[in-house]
Amino acid sequence: MKILLVNPPNCGRSIPRERYGIDFVKHIFRGEPYALEVLAGTVNDHEVRIVDLKVEPAALETFLVEFGPEIVGFTGVTCEANTVLRLAAQAKAMCNATVVVGGSHASSAPGYFNREQVDYIVVGLAGSSFRELVVALAEGRTPDGIPGVARTRPGKEIAFRRRSYSPADLADDWPPSYHKVSGYRESYTIPALKLKLGFVASAYGCPFGCSFCCIASQAGGRHLTRRVGAVLRDVRLLGDIPVVRLIDANTFADIGHAERLCGAILEEGIQKSFIADIRADTVVSHPALLRRWKTAGLRSVIVGFEEIDGKRLRGWRKGSSTETNLEAIAALHEIGITIVGDFIISPEYGEAEFEALGTYIAKNPIDLPILSVLTPLPGTALYETMKDRILIEDLDYYTLENAILPTRLGDKVFYQRYAELLRLCQSRARV
Repeated sequence: MKILLVNPPNCGRSIPRERYGIDFVKHIFRGEPYALEVLAGTVNDHEVRIVDLKVEPAALETFLVEFGPEIVGFTGVTCEANTVLRLAAQAKAMCNATVVVGGSHASSAPGYFNREQVDYIVVGLAGSSFRELVVALAEGRTPDGIPGVARTRPGKEIAFRRRSYSPADLADDWPPSYHKVSGYRESYTIPALKLKLGFVASAYGCPFGCSFCCIASQAGGRHLTRRVGAVLRDVRLLGDIPVVRLIDANTFADIGHAERLCGAILEEGIQKSFIADIRADTVVSHPALLRRWKTAGLRSVIVGFEEIDGKRLRGWRKGSSTETNLEAIAALHEIGITIVGDFIISPEYGEAEFEALGTYIAKNPIDLPILSVLTPLPGTALYETMKDRILIEDLDYYTLENAILPTRLGDKVFYQRYAELLRLCQSRARV
């Protein structure tokens, strides 16, 4: 079968830009569509192409006309959901393809895609589910009962069975089809360093229950580690790309697995720089492991500090503390690992909170502070507790830079203070 996998274009909208002329750049990395590369690998016995509309925004029509796909698969985060539906309708109209939608929003809120222009929704990790769906369609069978796959029924509730996620569901036996995006490879870089960046997963999901995070829905609240040999194979497949972004939500959630992977990298003599996500409490509890990973090439870690107010942090069920955050900053600075620190700006912030966060960022050695606006994403626990307060329902604005909840300072002043903090963060960037 002819299968086209589509990475949607950059399509989120910005209230500060549209209403107040406040413009700022938040996106640091442009990365490859790893999830689609994995899917392409699982169905490599078919004719598969990937189109990255983040690099070629107007390329879909050309692919639909010239390639004539029988299956068109889309991935997408929440702010891309409306665009995915629009592009799905285009695929239906132009080539009457079977349309499949997956990704984080489909996993968190699958009912959103229960529309006429979509045929199937893949919920959770898609590797095995997508392959089983393609096999059934290729054989002319009705693909009912495939775990993780929902048939759309517009006007009625969808029904499906979630996958239990055995080791086979991690698609370790099928390497990602990195070559499918070779024409886009020059665009996948760290702009500040002008270095090519490649993506590899060493694990999926997360065992922690932060109320604002949608990662848990990807793997049913579990943390699933991949075979170390498969991870090393994928790293080698990236060839001469010097920087590997381990895209796991938490590379170090399983300490034993992290130790084995580090040892294998050292034993293989792999000469690459790695970027990974880690919790602050893991840094504090396992500094020796971080020192060993530094030797193996760990260059930077992304740490979700989230808040400098302990009460708010506890309210988000982070399971860590502001004191631990400070300890982690000191430990990483001493080891010599670059810190990318994530912070969440609450719409409830007043002048004092903005001032306090600015002072914190200026005082502590965080190499690249990243600021997001608190956004209750559909499917998260935070959404359930805050949905009655949400003012903006249009998912185009769920980009993590828009206040979809009421702001304490009023929107214009809130965004002005937010922009000032972003400029401070960018001026301090040392990546």
